[in-house]
Amino acid sequence: MTNASGIISDKDRTENTEAPLWGSSRFALAVLGFFGFVNSYALLVNMSVAIVCMVNRTDTLVTEFNNSLLNKDDLNDCVEFSGEWNVSDVPGTHRGGEFNWDTKVQGYILGGFFWGYLVSQIPAGWLATRFGGRRVFGWSIFIATICTLLTPIGAKTDYKLLIVLRVIVGMCNGTVFPAMHALFGHWSPPLERSKLTALTYSGTQAGIVITFPLGAYLCQNGFGGGWPSIFYVCGMASFLWFVLWMFFVSDSPVEHKRISHEEKEYIMASLVESAHKKNRKDLKVPWMAIIKSMPSNAIIVSNITSDWGGYTLLSYIPTYMNDVFKLNLTSNGILSALPYIAFWAMINVAGWVADFVRVRQLMSTTLTRKVFDAFGKIVPAVLMIALGYVECSATALAVVLLVLSVGLSGFQYSGFIVNHVDIAPAYAGILFGISNALSAIGGFVSPIIVGEITKEAQTRTEWQIVFYMSAGIYIFGAIFYVIFASGDLQPWAVETVPIDINNEENSGSDRLESMTLRDLS
Repeated sequence: MTNASGIISDKDRTENTEAPLWGSSRFALAVLGFFGFVNSYALLVNMSVAIVCMVNRTDTLVTEFNNSLLNKDDLNDCVEFSGEWNVSDVPGTHRGGEFNWDTKVQGYILGGFFWGYLVSQIPAGWLATRFGGRRVFGWSIFIATICTLLTPIGAKTDYKLLIVLRVIVGMCNGTVFPAMHALFGHWSPPLERSKLTALTYSGTQAGIVITFPLGAYLCQNGFGGGWPSIFYVCGMASFLWFVLWMFFVSDSPVEHKRISHEEKEYIMASLVESAHKKNRKDLKVPWMAIIKSMPSNAIIVSNITSDWGGYTLLSYIPTYMNDVFKLNLTSNGILSALPYIAFWAMINVAGWVADFVRVRQLMSTTLTRKVFDAFGKIVPAVLMIALGYVECSATALAVVLLVLSVGLSGFQYSGFIVNHVDIAPAYAGILFGISNALSAIGGFVSPIIVGEITKEAQTRTEWQIVFYMSAGIYIFGAIFYVIFASGDLQPWAVETVPIDINNEENSGSDRLESMTLRDLS
């Protein structure tokens, strides 16, 4: 356990031998959470893939070109200019699709998810803290599943209805991080925190890795007309996960019916100074303390800047690959997934390394969070700038830079992402709701801005502006976080907590302990 000064006790390093991680209930929670985030992000990025084959890019791009005053030098240098320009001159560009949506409409459709994502974050954190993350996470995905299954109907009816459906999907998906953080506040021992959260949240990248190539394949070969099958497949997979989640998951070790006594005792003892009292109806959130806390504000700034760059790439990698490098849908789907394979790997590698250096006391929790967060922002920022200068014929180099830029940003998951649980485990869901709500602004603003920047002809020069902007935001976030972040439990997050451990081996007797952080110092 980590005391007020951040020192890890010998008791914490040895206690876990009686409740190993592998095969445990907390590990099962992390695995089910992993698949939950696979589905959550599949419901997010399916539109990014589908819109490439939903839109008639020939009509859209030719119209925008003819309405502009561009000259030959303004065009993407992969396009051979010969009199009247036409998209059909570009081999490999996907031109089909039944919708004539211009880039502004596409930006609103892609950004609609994040409008909903914004408004649900803080309420979700409060609901998950008060009523438990299991219900909030599960039922939110269920509602998002229904809206996803209705997406093809919405798109064919009116793009405004499609935007409404995407807003609702965003509202539901906005609950999943706060809900999972609330669960980890009850389930994750301090010295396993990085690896457990890394395992679960790496499902976001696995969802992207699966959805990009699968969506590209279904666009061309799927049932129901191609692109609608993307939403049907994602919806059915999410419903299956919902059934498993609601059956196997519990909000805390106390409520879990299959957990061993040893694991229950280990988890609850390790969280004695920070878990909530059993009666969540008495919850009193220290709102002013949270607002005034600079470590809390550092997480918020880091989250905002991280998501701006991350969601820009997430929403537009397929479009970027199509517009600049003229890749066909199959190649686009596979290559667009590669950066997120690296992201998934780096999230898990960083999680294990972060816990390793903390257990060995090579770095304090505070220094660990700062180093991993800064590395996960500054290095990708540099690579992103370099990506903007890659010639359109150098596809391999562009893919390498994309893979490294997106992949190495996974180190942030052992920085600010897990930091909520460090400084206030009892309020981790609420803290994540606040930071993720504000960061969602970038999620719906960045697609609109990128659409405005690239609306003329999607040239390499326009994409350079996009990458410079994202890199600058990344670097600012890293500097702010390094100055103000902390890995120590904050005074306003300390509670006196009764621990009720049911020992079935002793005729069902209960052992009650009431301790605080100050009792352990």
